Amino acid sequence: MTDNTWFFLKALFLGVVEGFTEFIPVSSTAHLLLIGEWINFSSGDNKVYEVVIQFGSILAVIWLFRERVWQLLRGALTGDRAEVMFARNLAIAFLPAAVIGAFAIGLIKQLFHSPAVFVFTLVGGGLIMLWVERKPQYAKNANETVASQHATARALEEITWRQALVVGFAQCLAMVPGTSRSGATIISGMIAGIHRRTATEFSFFLAMPTMLAATVYDLYKHGEILTADQSLAIAIGFVGAFFSALFIVRAVLNFVSRRTYRPFAWYRIGLGGVVALWLVLS
Repeated sequence: MTDNTWFFLKALFLGVVEGFTEFIPVSSTAHLLLIGEWINFSSGDNKVYEVVIQFGSILAVIWLFRERVWQLLRGALTGDRAEVMFARNLAIAFLPAAVIGAFAIGLIKQLFHSPAVFVFTLVGGGLIMLWVERKPQYAKNANETVASQHATARALEEITWRQALVVGFAQCLAMVPGTSRSGATIISGMIAGIHRRTATEFSFFLAMPTMLAATVYDLYKHGEILTADQSLAIAIGFVGAFFSALFIVRAVLNFVSRRTYRPFAWYRIGLGGVVALWLVLS
């Protein structure tokens, strides 16, 4: 195979990885950057590939939840109170990342080149997840009375603007690679009093405007300097992320309905250890 063929196959493989990791709390960005480094995939200094292909995963969510998305849009436009409140909460949760991201995008992308950061964010995030799962009011198998007293929002329409704002600021933390956008938003939502499955669904919906904005902004800033090969690699990775995410999203919702996040927490801690060992040996 030619070098170009290998380059595009690697782009497809990483797109599949992105789709599988975007909606589980293990940090898709860390996986893209680390695996890309290990398989010698170079997407360029601006890392447009790693940002843009994430929207392929988001498009899969939009497709799977198209009826709910249409219900939200139609209800918001026609003045349905529940849908207007839901749209308002999405806007509130989106704003912190939009504002901070616009000013700090340069610094954030510098961290993409610092694998040592992943060790702290992966391990730290895993420990936080284990701590949350140990708390009676957050635990999957919590006493129903205790859980009900804490989880004041058991449906998307019941989320308050304060809870949405908590999730929004937590999403800002996820700009640091290795933190996990889905992990930060889901866990912060649970802590704020949103039911586990509802927090997961809200995280999925919040990803739509967030990743759309990130994709448009990155293409606007760096689109003109992309080579033909880089543009094709982005398209290939985008498609790979879309189709792999189609398979994982429903599975994630079913998983969180029956299981805890502990397996993901231990996986994060283990991966952080692997990265630390790799850095020491290299």
